[in-house]
Order: sequence, then C-alpha cells, then structure tokens
Amino acid sequence: MDNRKTDVVIVGSGVAGLYCALNLPRDKKILIITKDDLESSDSFLAQGGICVLRDDSDYDSFMEDTLRAGHYENRVESVVIMIRSSRETINDLIHYGVDFTKENGKEAYTREGAHSKPRILFHEDITGKEITSKLLEQVKKLDNVTIMEYCTMVDIICHNNRCAGILVHDKDGNFFTIEAYYTMLACGGVGGLYKHSTNFRHLTGDALAICLKHNIELEHIDYVQIHPTTLYSTKSGRRFLISESVRGEGALLYNKDGERFADELLPRDALTKEIRKQMEKDQMPYVHLSMLPLGKELILNHFPNIYQHCLEEGYDVTKEPIPVVPAQHYFMGGVHVDSHSKTTMDMLYAAGETSCNGVHGANRLASNSLLESLVFAKRAALQMTEQFPSSMENLPEHTHFEQLTAALNLDDYRDTAALQQQYKTMILDEMEKERYAHE
Repeated sequence: MDNRKTDVVIVGSGVAGLYCALNLPRDKKILIITKDDLESSDSFLAQGGICVLRDDSDYDSFMEDTLRAGHYENRVESVVIMIRSSRETINDLIHYGVDFTKENGKEAYTREGAHSKPRILFHEDITGKEITSKLLEQVKKLDNVTIMEYCTMVDIICHNNRCAGILVHDKDGNFFTIEAYYTMLACGGVGGLYKHSTNFRHLTGDALAICLKHNIELEHIDYVQIHPTTLYSTKSGRRFLISESVRGEGALLYNKDGERFADELLPRDALTKEIRKQMEKDQMPYVHLSMLPLGKELILNHFPNIYQHCLEEGYDVTKEPIPVVPAQHYFMGGVHVDSHSKTTMDMLYAAGETSCNGVHGANRLASNSLLESLVFAKRAALQMTEQFPSSMENLPEHTHFEQLTAALNLDDYRDTAALQQQYKTMILDEMEKERYAHE
C-alpha cells in the first residue's frame, strides 16, 4: 500500500480547509483531499452572506442575536472570539480578492432573520461561491500545497490517543495512507443522511463515525438546523435554497388563501415550526413566498441566481410567489473542539461544519457559518504553526507508522457502500441517543 508523507493533511476543500492551508507556513508540505470535485462543497452553495462586526456599538447586539438564536446554549467564549475576529477575517478575504457588494463606494450590508440590524456583507446571492472560489485560486498558487480530488478518508491512523495520519480510498478503488504531523478534518456536514437537504449528497458525516469509532469526543450531534424556505420540488436530489436575505429584504410568506401567517424574520427553527403548522392547516406540501415587495430591480441585482434558478423551474419571482418548504440545511453539532479547533485526540483538529466549537448553540444565526468556519480554521493553523514538532522521531506513533498501517485489515474497507452504510448507522444511532438524552 502506497504511503504519502506530509506535514499537514486537510480533509475537505471548503472554506475551512482552504483558509487553514493559507494560514500555514509556506515551508510546510500540505496535502488537501476532497471526497468529490473541488467545487462540490457546501461552502460554494452559501447564498446570503457573511456577518461582520460593523463597529464597537454593534458588539452587544451581535452577541445577543447569536445567543438568542442559539437558545443561549452557545459557548460564549467561542462567540466572543468569532465576533472580535470578524473584521480581521473580512480584511483577509478582501486581500484575497473577494468582491463584496458596495453602495456609493462603501460596504453594503443586508439583514437576515433574527438579526436586529443589517451586518451582513454579500456578493449578489452567491457569497459562498465568491469567497470559496477566491480562496481556492489562492491555494492553487501555493507550491507547498497538493490537492487530490475524489479521495475519501475511510479511517484515521492513530495510537495512544495520538493521530498519525489517515487511510484513503480513491475513485479507482486504490487504498493509500497519508502520514502527517497534523490532521485537519474539514469535511462538511451531514446533509447526505437526509432525504430532503440543501447539502451535497456526498456529505454524509463520515468524520463523525470515524471519531466515534476512536472514542474522540462529539458534541450536540442531534442539533440539526432545518432551513425554513427551500424551493418546493417533486424532483429527487438536493433542494434549492431561497436565501434568508430574501426575507431580510422584505419577502413575505402566505398561506394557500393568500394570508400572512408568521413573522418572516423569526429565527430559523421558530419560522420552520410556523411553516409546518401552516402546511398542516392548509393540507398542502408547501406555503408561498412572495418576493414581489422587493421590486424587480432589487431582485435582479441582489438575487440574480435565485431569480434565474426559479425561472428555470417555471417561476418568475418578479411576477408571482413561489412554493417553499423546510429542508435540512445545517449541522450545529460535530466533533468537539476547543477554542483553537483541537479535538480530544492529539495532533487532530476539526473546523467548519464538521466541528462543534459551541458558536451556534442549538440553532445557528443566519450568515454566521462562513465567518465561524474561517475564524476557527485560522486559529487551528496558527496553533499548528506554533507547535510543530522538531521531527517525526519525537512522535512515537510516527516512528512506528509502518507497523500501524500494516495492522490495518483492508478487507474491512473494500466494500465502500457497506462501509458508508455502517458509518451512517453509527451516526444516526448516536443522534437518536443524544436526542433522547436532551428530552
């Protein structure tokens, strides 16, 4: 079995993985693997925008909005770090070429549900694509980074609670190991476990099952966010998100009789309950969302992607309401990490939707996800940089890496469909246990 050696292996090519790579030393070798192609990460799908602390007078409001949305189950230390790091993060993104929408030469801010004021920067209605693609461009320029597509992590290689690398399966059926000083899990959420989700189907939470297997602590894995407004469709596959920003700018919800039935700016979990209640009353599989109050000019300028997609589905949002329905959207739980994104296993980090640093509590505030992923990925990179060991010989697990890999039974991993089902069952069982524990 082939073995590759690197200083850091990053599993995932979304904003967390890319930004981590950009903040690691240029004299360290970095290997990024991704389960599908480079652009099939949920980071590319984020529509609404990215939160930022506008000025010091906004701090208390930003904090309270985040805590209130999270039902005050947030880890306050993490929320403080995220908010205080937000302006520096935005400045980094602008340095890397991210083009946020401006009005009269100044940053334009939009508002979304559960925000008490506009504090969200955006690029049309494809902010995630704008940020992720610009970060990817920068990573591709780095001589010390190698990127491998269509490679799936099927296990970590570890001993005595210290991670020494990962076992990988590629699209051709080959296995190889990656030996690394540090391993970063940045492989997204769990949407692929759900029938209706806005996520890519291949994001099935493999890292959670692997961590369960190795007794690495998880946190709040029953905390799954449902987005209240996705475009209703009878087709199979991923659901198309109708951004929170649409309602933040004034779009309205109606029942089958054309009557408003809820405050459109409620937190996502609360609005989802109202929509489901109304669907049951109406005996309908959806409710209606009208973007008409926004006006044609704002729709075409701020939400061109949503406009075009709805048009392709047979709806002209400048002339008529659209059917919307709640769908699984975001994962607030994950691999437990500290304020530097370190897991409970040595040499192993996690960031982005794979991790749980407590920022989101029981329910994520809109547009905090991109910011949280970036802030804590950078903190991981900085801690790795400070603590790089002088040599592999100082790490017993690396000294015996060949023995560790020789002990692997590849027959346990060859049937990839069975392995995926096994990991899926492990995660869903653990979610159910957590849910009952909370009840």
